[in-house]
Amino acid sequence: MSEKSNKVKIGVVGVGHLGKRHLFHLLDIDSADCVGFYDIDPARSDEIRKATGAKEFSSLEKLIQACEALSIVVPTKDHFLVGEKCIKEGRHVFIEKPICRTLEEADEIIDLAKEKKVITQVGHIERLNPALLALDKIPISPKYIETHRLAPYNVRGTDVPVVLDLMIHDLDVILSLVKSPVTSVHASGVSIMTSSVDIANARLRFKNGCVANITSSRIATSYVRKLRIFQQDMYVTIDFLKGLTEIYRVLDANVKDTDAIVAAPLERNGMHRQIVYEKPPVRRVDSLRMEMKNFISSVQGTTTPIVSGEEGREALRIATIIQEKISQDLH
Repeated sequence: MSEKSNKVKIGVVGVGHLGKRHLFHLLDIDSADCVGFYDIDPARSDEIRKATGAKEFSSLEKLIQACEALSIVVPTKDHFLVGEKCIKEGRHVFIEKPICRTLEEADEIIDLAKEKKVITQVGHIERLNPALLALDKIPISPKYIETHRLAPYNVRGTDVPVVLDLMIHDLDVILSLVKSPVTSVHASGVSIMTSSVDIANARLRFKNGCVANITSSRIATSYVRKLRIFQQDMYVTIDFLKGLTEIYRVLDANVKDTDAIVAAPLERNGMHRQIVYEKPPVRRVDSLRMEMKNFISSVQGTTTPIVSGEEGREALRIATIIQEKISQDLH
């Protein structure tokens, strides 16, 4: 591990659509010493080398030897193979979501990281969406959550079912909000454009009584990424794409909240109450840059990963249950 005052020597494995963005950020973060990258596609490697000036490594092994930490942005099917190689050499790893294809692979990665005493962080970037961060000072205790994550068809990402491609984002966010074990899962889905599931719906029930209804589709006319939280005397709606957070609260009629707008009076059983509307400030941030900086700081020992390997594993576990239930229905 680096001394806290030193830069972290880090490299990027895979510089496709998302990996290229990882590389750009790591080249620009003061606490990172980005030594370069490796990609299996020579043409893409040459293009990225020319565009960024970053060093292109001729093999994964050579990149690993030059680093103390690596950002792994390869197809999901390769997460385990690449992650295992890095961790076996005592390197810290940032792995894009999902952590692996299977729970068995995830468990091996987590156990190996513990043995080697290195950090495993998972790239569930929606945790750092500005609209969600706006709730940091709001007491959240959900009774019911509803999410919709829809996207037009795109070949990229279709190597895995929509549950592991899109829905897993919302699963991770929901698990972080509810903070209670999942006790039951119901799910359904269909294949439309690919040989795997393209549209899926899941209903989770938690030990504390909360229920979550989650819909994901990659066969839509436009992008939709919305989350709604219902709890006692409060309704929260989040638009991840617009970076918009809105809160409706029920207060006693005599309570004055200078930050809220009275939306409507409310009277029930002789009780005079009011519905107030609030739009908390949303600070515009680059979520991926924040994620990379958090990983670097975690390697330096000044903080901990926003999404640990264990948390990434739990999101994968629930996603796997959902996928298995859908598969059973389809067959």
